[in-house]
Amino acid sequence: MTATLKGLLAALGAFALFSTHDAVIKSLGATYQVFQIIFFSMLFAFVPMSIIMLADKAIDNFRPHFPVLVLCRAGLSIIAMSCAFYAFTVLPLAEVYSLLFATPLLVTALSVPLLGETVRMQRWGAVLVGLIGVLIVLRPGVTELTPGHIAGLIAAAASAMSSILARKLGGKERPAVLILFPMLLSMLVMSMTLPIVYVPVTLPDLGLMAIVGFLSVLAQLCILGAYRAAPAAFVAPLQYSQILWATLFGALFFAETPDRYVAIGSSVIILSGIFVVWRESRENVSEQTPVLRTANPRVDTGPQPK
Repeated sequence: MTATLKGLLAALGAFALFSTHDAVIKSLGATYQVFQIIFFSMLFAFVPMSIIMLADKAIDNFRPHFPVLVLCRAGLSIIAMSCAFYAFTVLPLAEVYSLLFATPLLVTALSVPLLGETVRMQRWGAVLVGLIGVLIVLRPGVTELTPGHIAGLIAAAASAMSSILARKLGGKERPAVLILFPMLLSMLVMSMTLPIVYVPVTLPDLGLMAIVGFLSVLAQLCILGAYRAAPAAFVAPLQYSQILWATLFGALFFAETPDRYVAIGSSVIILSGIFVVWRESRENVSEQTPVLRTANPRVDTGPQPK
């Protein structure tokens, strides 16, 4: 088996794990507030991730070189995670993914003012078409714009900003720092909400929260392995495989069936995102390659590809 094939299989496995992770969150959301889910899932994720990082002899310390930017990125990651978790608990899985898939398009748009990226007409056209796809999913004026839809859009925007900051810090800050600070800050912030939102957790549900944390770690490790083994232009489009898992899990466990507008809008967004990835992968088109260098465009809290 070639390294590229191994990388592609690792990426497909990672996005399947992320989709399972999101389905478990949706099931927990019927009983618990997202802040409580995030606290416990991050607590369980922190244990294996800390062991992995401490075992890495190349890491001498975890002090950030640019603490303000690192904290800003951690804050954006918390916003993205909280809004995405909430959207998953109140909207059909496939509909949430349709909104989150706008993240690479927003990364492309934001890369111009924040990274100095030169984006030509083809990629701007793809961004515009992708945003039209978002409007097809939302159908403003025809269907009610719910807090879940707004949360999904905020998650996509915050994730895009987090990805841009990660790209800006990528060569200057260690991946371990970019992983550790969002986890620590999320546990700190969510712990402050527990006195207000806490509901006693049953043992089976505590196990599900642990599964969310472990799946997140395992998926991030698979993503890192995928980017190391295979070209980013091959790995990045595989994130859209999550729509298949969302449709399957939604039908099997939540009696969800995407309507034709979600299906059409998702198709438009996905095709636009794939075009952006293809354009970035071509020589002399993109110097920064912000989308290709985003390890996890859905919610960017993981290790960055080298």
